[in-house]
Amino acid sequence: MGKRMVLDSLVALALVVAASAPAALSSAPVAAVSAPDHVEASIDNFSFDPATLEVRAGTTVTWTNEDDIPHTVVSNDKVFASPVLDTGGKFSYTFQKAGTFGYYCSIHPKMTGKVIVK
Repeated sequence: MGKRMVLDSLVALALVVAASAPAALSSAPVAAVSAPDHVEASIDNFSFDPATLEVRAGTTVTWTNEDDIPHTVVSNDKVFASPVLDTGGKFSYTFQKAGTFGYYCSIHPKMTGKVIVK
């Protein structure tokens, strides 16, 4: 077997090992969630869960109100704003550019969250 073939085999093996490594070995913060296309978040007990999301540009985040009372999802800079979401209501926003986007519930302003887009 030639040197090039051995090198190709080692690279392929490294990729397989890296792809199968547990998520716990990731360098992402514990409270962060990362996905290339879509992330789900919930609203329950007067809080956003998770409170901080970490996603890639192009990711759509969908918030679902699982609380018994209405809530909203409004960015601090008014880039996005949901209508009032009753129980089971959903709101989605696609984050196209990098940055940190704080948000809150306009009905309960002490409810806050953050999306970090890389």
